[in-house]
Amino acid sequence: SQQKIFKAGDTNQDGQLDFEEFMQYLKDHEKKMKLAFKSLDKNNDGKIEASEVVQSLKILGISISEKQAEKILQSIDADGTMTVDWNEWRDHFMFNPATDIEEIIRYWKHSTVLDIGDSLTVPDEFTEEEKKTGQWWKQLLAGGVAGAVSRTGTAPLDRLKVMMQVHGSKSNKINIASGFKQMLKEGGVRSLWRGNGVNVVKIAPETAIKFWAYEQYKKILTKDDGKLGTVERFVSGSLAGATAQTSIYPMEVLKTRLAVGKTGQYSGMFDCAKKILKREGVKAFYKGYIPNILGIIPYAGIDLAVYELLKSTWLEHYASSSANPGVFVLLGCGTVSSTCGQLASYPLALIRTRMQAQASVEGAPQLNMVGLFQRIIAIEGIRGLYRGIAPNFMKVLPAVSISYVVYEKMKQNLGIA
Repeated sequence: SQQKIFKAGDTNQDGQLDFEEFMQYLKDHEKKMKLAFKSLDKNNDGKIEASEVVQSLKILGISISEKQAEKILQSIDADGTMTVDWNEWRDHFMFNPATDIEEIIRYWKHSTVLDIGDSLTVPDEFTEEEKKTGQWWKQLLAGGVAGAVSRTGTAPLDRLKVMMQVHGSKSNKINIASGFKQMLKEGGVRSLWRGNGVNVVKIAPETAIKFWAYEQYKKILTKDDGKLGTVERFVSGSLAGATAQTSIYPMEVLKTRLAVGKTGQYSGMFDCAKKILKREGVKAFYKGYIPNILGIIPYAGIDLAVYELLKSTWLEHYASSSANPGVFVLLGCGTVSSTCGQLASYPLALIRTRMQAQASVEGAPQLNMVGLFQRIIAIEGIRGLYRGIAPNFMKVLPAVSISYVVYEKMKQNLGIA
């Protein structure tokens, strides 16, 4: 990986290293260049020394020798003092446009720590270093446990959302209070967690497949120069999401069926699977698959676009001395972006849930995606496509908070910095 970082970026092959891998967010912004300079200049003496480069890279999880740091500096250092001042720094980056720091700058790594229960999010990015040291599986494990705890903590709201998506209509006005009352009356407190088991179990296979598929798609889409642009990342991420969802889709159907199930209808996950198989055949396990896959595109696209927008706005206007925005800004940006993504893909999610549950709702006509869309719009208007969105958004904040706290605790226990 170090060879990769230190591949000479110089066109004249004079053996000096370009720092391009190191600063994507410097792209033509003096403000950001100033920030980067300041954050590297640890002792604030207006110059960057080799030891400061070593130190900064160490924080980012990359260890390099003082010699390699000197090489990096040499390529920037114009007057041969072996330190780099602001003018040299600025001139270097004006003439050597920085291309890709995303490999290294970790603050803004769009993270899967945020588990809102609808894991359509983009898979985690790991640096070569993390892959080599095995940090990546610890991070995935920490994220998985965090997701399990946060889904369990917000499961009652999730079940209420599914009930409203499936049973809510003009005539059947379920709101949050009446929905909870109905569920409690029908099955007691325990019934509020119905369907949560599958929702937790599916985290592991989905994360694993998504991570593996993302790596494969990235390899296929990487350009000849080894660079991966935003578009390629988005495509790889969406394809990886689609691959994972396809593999575990039957579990999605089980979760929905259990959530809308009545007390005593199914004794558990396997019983539910057996009954669906016997009554409706294998096809039932892929009901609603098309709206589900279609939903990934607006979700991931808007999520990423909003996140990038918030990120650049923050760097532009609020970053004063460091490029590290701190936990709350990061969580805030992540939450806002995935909430926007959810808003956009919500009607598709509602159609998907309806199709998954159709067969178990008595008297409901078995419609396909388009038919169902038309029927909901005809009977209830656009509002009908957003049934259940209130409990859905109510669970975002607690879900994010729980998953973040658990993720941090898990990281401590697994010894990840």
